[in-house]
Amino acid sequence: MNVGVIGLGAMGAGIVARLLAAGHVVAGWNRTRERAEPLIGAGMQWAESPRRVAERSAVVFSIVTDADAVREVALGPMGVIAGLSNDGIYLDMSTIAPDSSRAVAAEFYRAGLTMLDAPISGSTITLAAGKASIMVGGDRQAFEQVRSVLLDIGQKATYIGGSGLAVQMKLAINLVLMVEVIAFGEGVALAEKGGVARQVAVEAMLNSVAASPVLGYRGPFILEGNMPEVPLADVTLQQKDMLLVLEQGRRLGSPVPLAAAANEMMNACRGLGIDHRDFVAAHEVYRRLGGMTG
Repeated sequence: MNVGVIGLGAMGAGIVARLLAAGHVVAGWNRTRERAEPLIGAGMQWAESPRRVAERSAVVFSIVTDADAVREVALGPMGVIAGLSNDGIYLDMSTIAPDSSRAVAAEFYRAGLTMLDAPISGSTITLAAGKASIMVGGDRQAFEQVRSVLLDIGQKATYIGGSGLAVQMKLAINLVLMVEVIAFGEGVALAEKGGVARQVAVEAMLNSVAASPVLGYRGPFILEGNMPEVPLADVTLQQKDMLLVLEQGRRLGSPVPLAAAANEMMNACRGLGIDHRDFVAAHEVYRRLGGMTG
């Protein structure tokens, strides 16, 4: 199948790799072509704009930073909406506010076109291993049409409901993920302060009932020399998601006190100048608050 991918950051690049490995013909676009060069070398076709991607593709994915970027690549004069065929399907995988996603989908509907919100749950590690999960909101029939392509990207594709509900679910999942990783750092710091070696504390946590897939690959980052130079998700990116959760909680009248606490921990990371690190670096905040150094 001819498939397009817009946004070739770490996750977008991983999606392209999965699609190429499954035998799809993939066209891609990114704001900076340099990011695309390794993918072009691997067989991806470069397109000069999101519109050109859509013109070449039966199914188009986008995964970009925020709602403004989604609107630009989807609705701009050189956006997907200008190039998608009547029977094509556009899926946005970005983590944005549900209402923002619905507003873009409404423009596609008015143009007689189909858009689904299809956020992906996972990291570059789980994506490469074929263990990512994709949630989809929008037209059920369109979901069934693209299910096989989604399963070439990840191991699970779940229909959540109407437009915007998949990104609503993604925000809920990211809230749980954030709280879990931050609590892990808090627990390890407490154990360290009480005299347990950090490596022993991490190993014990990961062998306990508190262990989870995200802690399995992210927890060891806090060991000496293990923090990746290129984060899976840095503090700034994760704080963006928590701010979306807080706004959604306010709008719906649903209390999210742990999201507020997680957001404050991201503020603390920024205050320490470690916002460029993977957000598991919140562990360092707890250590410093507890008077630990080195």
